Amino acid sequence: MVSSEPHLIASARNHAPAAWDTLLQRHQLPLYTYVAELLRDDTAALDVVQETFAAAVRYIASLRDDAKFASWLFGIAHQKCVQHWRRTRRDDALFSPTPEENSPADWPDPDAPDPRRQLIRREEAEAFFALVEQLPPAQRSALLLHVLEDFSLEEIASITAVPLGTVKSRLHHAKRALRRLVETSP
Repeated sequence: MVSSEPHLIASARNHAPAAWDTLLQRHQLPLYTYVAELLRDDTAALDVVQETFAAAVRYIASLRDDAKFASWLFGIAHQKCVQHWRRTRRDDALFSPTPEENSPADWPDPDAPDPRRQLIRREEAEAFFALVEQLPPAQRSALLLHVLEDFSLEEIASITAVPLGTVKSRLHHAKRALRRLVETSP
């Protein structure tokens, strides 16, 4: 099977399991990262990613532009996150910091050439995400989609179902707030 995205999507429309497997493998980690950062709940994030792919399988015929598959998929995930927040009715609790877990995924890679450098990078990433967690959900979502997932402003507007100007405003305010947080953090 040809592994280019347009061919995979065409095959997925024809219910080819191998195409869906490949699409899942390509998109599950970035999608999970985005959802987990929004929900701050690993179990809920896994559920939302699974629901997202189930919805994608169900509604693949509604995808109008195959080149926008990734942003379409993230749009579904974003809506699933909104539905999750509405279901739980605990918006404030969802965005409070969660206790750190010491899982094997958090351990340094024993095969890394310089564990100290990796530890410093991990600490910097944790510090960054701790600051990002302090942002309002809408700003955090726009920032994560733009910085981590590398979506264009237009794609973020489509994913979050808000006007382009709102995305620009959210990113501007998020970056400004992050600058202030960095300046005031110890």
